[in-house]
Amino acid sequence: MTHVDFLDEPPDCATFTDYDRAHMKLYLRLLDAATDGADWREAVSILFGLDPEGEPERARKVHDRHLARARWMTTHGYRLLVREGQHH
Repeated sequence: MTHVDFLDEPPDCATFTDYDRAHMKLYLRLLDAATDGADWREAVSILFGLDPEGEPERARKVHDRHLARARWMTTHGYRLLVREGQHH
């Protein structure tokens, strides 16, 4: 995968953002990795290009915060996306 530009912490808000839109594929891949039981270190290395051994705290934070946002998207964000699509 070509590593995308990302923030260490994705948005933490109750609205669907441009950042979310740009990182939808990343969120899906994180959810797939978690569902498959992949080790977080492997996921963060592959998906973000981070070295979990060299930057363990940052790598864990990036992984966990993006996974949390991905999970938020599955329970709340998708509704906002659907509503947005109905107004176009």
